[in-house]
Amino acid sequence: MPRQRFCSTLAQMHEKEWNMKVNDRVTVKTDGGPRRPGVVLAVEEFSEGTMYLVSLEDYPLGIWFFNEYGHPDGIFVEKA
Repeated sequence: MPRQRFCSTLAQMHEKEWNMKVNDRVTVKTDGGPRRPGVVLAVEEFSEGTMYLVSLEDYPLGIWFFNEYGHPDGIFVEKA
């Protein structure tokens, strides 16, 4: 099934982040600190956004992060 195209400028601005796939190098936003480097282990699409399982140095088995469509404050995972 083809990926739905969004019309909003914000969605277009973050399109590259939404196209992340397994093994991509990324950075993640966490509370109270700088962005942390990691690697995408899994990707799950939802109607409100995308969940990424990201392996971090402290958590090699991964932690789930959610990127919410249409909300810049809801973007936690970005391509490195």
